[in-house]
Amino acid sequence: MSTSAPARRRVLAQTAFEARAILRNGEQLLVTIVVPVLVLVGLTKATGITIDTDGMSRIDFFTPGVLALAIMTSSFTSQAIATAFDRRNGVLRLLSTTPLGRSGLLAGKVLGVLAVEVVQVAVIVTTALLLGWHPSSAGLLLAVVAVVLGTAAFTSLALLIAGTLRAEAVLAVANLLLLLLAVAGGVIVPADRLPGPMAHVALLLPSGALGHAMRETLWHGPLPVWSVVVLVGWTAALGWGASRLFRWH
Repeated sequence: MSTSAPARRRVLAQTAFEARAILRNGEQLLVTIVVPVLVLVGLTKATGITIDTDGMSRIDFFTPGVLALAIMTSSFTSQAIATAFDRRNGVLRLLSTTPLGRSGLLAGKVLGVLAVEVVQVAVIVTTALLLGWHPSSAGLLLAVVAVVLGTAAFTSLALLIAGTLRAEAVLAVANLLLLLLAVAGGVIVPADRLPGPMAHVALLLPSGALGHAMRETLWHGPLPVWSVVVLVGWTAALGWGASRLFRWH
């Protein structure tokens, strides 16, 4: 009589599958890695873009925000679209009935996102260093904490959207929301540079909190407490919503 593999091995196998599925998909690879790198190079080298960098070089000013954008593309946009189409095609319902279970499936998806982010960060950081980036060494480990907190918040948002909307709607909503947050959510440009009340609203959004956390850690070192509070709060709220509203078919 055969027995199923231990839970840890099942989750790790699903993690590897999720990571490979993203990295082998040309469209996902474009969104998660190529676009952030092009944004970084464009913002650094484009002479037509005028912005006050507070005396910093362009590469030092923009790299933390581009890293935050990359985290959002993999943990939110990519994950929401992939999960929504897996749900439509019956893949989630099938996998949830296997020994992997629903909790194992979700754990595999989250860990798969983190694995992809390791590749993302490695590529972006290498590009930034080649362009002359000088991050604060004191904040490197805390930046990793910010990445994990941001991943948790945006993965929760991805699962909430993917589990409640039709796949075609998720495709439009995820891309539109990413664009809005990137432009006006305090990601690439610091929240205090946004016009009017948007500057205050952005810091309450997970995008603004992640962008602020990445900038503070990589510019100065400390991890801002307010960003941690906002990201944890969004993770708790969105995670609760996903657990209550997520439909497996």
